[in-house]
Amino acid sequence: MGEDTDAPPTLNHRGFLPDHNYVTEELRPSCPPLSTLESSPRMLSPIQVLCSDITTLSLEPEPFASYTEADIISTVEFNHTGELLATGDKGGRVVIFQREPESKCEPFSQGEYNVYSTFQSHEPEFDYLKSLEIEEKINKIRWLPQQNAAHFLLSTNDKTIKLWKVSERDKRPEGYNLKDEEGRIKDLSTVTSLQVPVLMPMDLMVEVSPRRVFANAHTYHVNSISVNSDYQTYMSADDLRINLWHLDITDRSFNIVDIKPANMEDLTEVITAAEFHPHHCNLFVYSSSKGTLRLCDMREAALCDKHSKLFEEPEDPSARSFFSEIISSVSDVKFSHSGRYLLTRDYLTAKVWDLNMESKPLETYQVHDYLRSKLCSLYENDCIFDKFECAWNGSD
Repeated sequence: MGEDTDAPPTLNHRGFLPDHNYVTEELRPSCPPLSTLESSPRMLSPIQVLCSDITTLSLEPEPFASYTEADIISTVEFNHTGELLATGDKGGRVVIFQREPESKCEPFSQGEYNVYSTFQSHEPEFDYLKSLEIEEKINKIRWLPQQNAAHFLLSTNDKTIKLWKVSERDKRPEGYNLKDEEGRIKDLSTVTSLQVPVLMPMDLMVEVSPRRVFANAHTYHVNSISVNSDYQTYMSADDLRINLWHLDITDRSFNIVDIKPANMEDLTEVITAAEFHPHHCNLFVYSSSKGTLRLCDMREAALCDKHSKLFEEPEDPSARSFFSEIISSVSDVKFSHSGRYLLTRDYLTAKVWDLNMESKPLETYQVHDYLRSKLCSLYENDCIFDKFECAWNGSD
């Protein structure tokens, strides 16, 4: 699928589409006060909330002042077993951490995460047709379910998605007939006998190799990627479109959502996140800057411009303010593992939605309610555009 020929719209001084509510891609997790946690309702069972600083994820044992902006982590993602944790930073690097085995002295304690592998995923680029710089910053990382000894993950910056293979090697072949110990081809006239090559043990080596590059399909910045439950396809979403890819095909994708109006002045909302259903490969949901969620079924039409369900909470007129539209923008959406619930995150709250109830969320958790009186200051320093993510634990 070729790149859109339309030029991107003019951005305002903050780097956003005018009159639209974006969230920056800074990842600034914070823990709500314990009083808020203790008073929050419970959904399915009592939930124990643990907040801690992951100090073991420091990339270098140096003072914090020595870090540059390229070292700032922009996304994190556990694999399906929790044994590996991948982080992407603004410098385009991916660092994979591996959980160490539990200590014999403390058999019930979780092992620490230590560096497993580091590689450069993306490099800065320049779009000469539009005179735009493309940052190397990693926006999202998604692991594919493990099928064999190797691990696979997708990483993306604003424009290009890459598939990486992570594998281990602890043996090396020795005893080649046509090569010497340094790998050079022997003189065939000197080969007088045949021998069977053998595998000899060696120090563990982690190899990371690029397998696919998916490019030239997004005019606007890619904000999310999601692997389908069929393990053969995935989707990528930018501000106005969602594309469906096959993991083995890099030169084309299929547009499944397009909300771009004929006249960009009529644009009223943008796509902020998209996620596949964990069990039904035909269902996916995407969120918007207006705080709405749209559930789509790919069996209904090739282009899912008409949603199957719309999840939207009625706005309280008495609580409306200048910042209402900004703080209601959904920055992240996740299906529960059961597929029954949706978890969304906006600037101040986390909300749980039931797929069978579109009119209002099942539960609302006031995460940053104490910031409600400080929105004016947060707007002045652009912190009101910070992006927060959300996730379910293993038992929903």
